[in-house]
Amino acid sequence: MNLVDTPYVLEEKEKQITNVLKEDFDMLNIQLRAGEEVKEHHANANVLIVVRRGKVQFTVEGTEHVVTTENILHMKPLEKHSLKALEDSDIVVTKISL
Repeated sequence: MNLVDTPYVLEEKEKQITNVLKEDFDMLNIQLRAGEEVKEHHANANVLIVVRRGKVQFTVEGTEHVVTTENILHMKPLEKHSLKALEDSDIVVTKISL
């Protein structure tokens, strides 16, 4: 068992991306202020996005999706995507390698 802390730090600084775990999967914690963006990229893995706080607009292969605390986004390997925080946001990203 491993309890991993992901403290909310946006009161102290701007955009924060931290690798939380690296096992058979990678888990990242991304914290963005409203308006901050992550440019288009892709992952060679299945990706699960869980928004713990806020609202984030993902553009996946040209289609926009709003991800909130009420849904989870799944992306397949190599899907190009970018994101923009619509509100101050705290996101957990899990990349599950093939």
